[in-house]
Amino acid sequence: MEQTYIIAEIGINHQGDINIAKRLIDIAAAAGCNAVKFQKRNPDICVPEEQKSKPRSWQGEDMTYLEYKYKIEFGKKEYDEIDRYCKQQNIAWSASPWDLDSLDFLTQYNLPFIKIPSAMITNEDLMFAAKRTGKKVIISTGMSTFSEIERAISVLKLPGDTAKTLRPFHLNEKADNNFAVLHCNSTYPAPINELNLSAIKTLKDRFKCEVGYSGHEMTLGTTVSSVLLGATIIERHITLDRNMEGSDHSGSVTPHGLFKLVSGIRELEQAYGDGEIKVTESEIPVRKKLRG
Repeated sequence: MEQTYIIAEIGINHQGDINIAKRLIDIAAAAGCNAVKFQKRNPDICVPEEQKSKPRSWQGEDMTYLEYKYKIEFGKKEYDEIDRYCKQQNIAWSASPWDLDSLDFLTQYNLPFIKIPSAMITNEDLMFAAKRTGKKVIISTGMSTFSEIERAISVLKLPGDTAKTLRPFHLNEKADNNFAVLHCNSTYPAPINELNLSAIKTLKDRFKCEVGYSGHEMTLGTTVSSVLLGATIIERHITLDRNMEGSDHSGSVTPHGLFKLVSGIRELEQAYGDGEIKVTESEIPVRKKLRG
């Protein structure tokens, strides 16, 4: 079994604080994750007009919802520091763009992949623009119908010179199959009885592509089990404390849990084997002693 690519999703759990982001990067690197991931938005674009002026309380301060979204949003200064710090800690990083402006912003960094969140896989302009960067595109499929997933994958498979009215991102003609699909349930936290991990095999059989799992459940064993079902990429949100203020903490993994999760996946990889029935090296002296 090849090594599973494990992404620690920091998302917006940094609370808009670069020091919290660094602590989470440290934890992910120490646990043995392959990458950390953030979320990038232009709040003026992403927040619906009717929600912008709604009242919101954040860390004891009253503000509008739009002001709150800007409070927790990192800009170039913070991402430059994230880029530097991740190199120092020897861990890769990326981010999920929620709009074309944010994708454009992210292209200035040498990211290993672009992640499209479940909420955005029906945004075909964003999907196609992500594909045109030439980076590997990973999509999550939470709250999506089979036909919506099928449509999203068809966009990722479009030839690079397809006529689309999009910004002139760098074109890479070899990127047609450079993508992966993550099975996902978008509830935070996700109910165990709704995880439907068997869908991992359904996606692999139907689309013949790399498939992974993005989990939001409270447990760890289910995520480890997804690797046995064929998931080659694992993404889990991480947090310093599930009781922190914010929408994503309740479905996130604590530092202790992240160490257990990565350890469990790496142990499974070692235990998986090749399926061949044979006497192992450690069994040879035992066999000789007991059977002569």
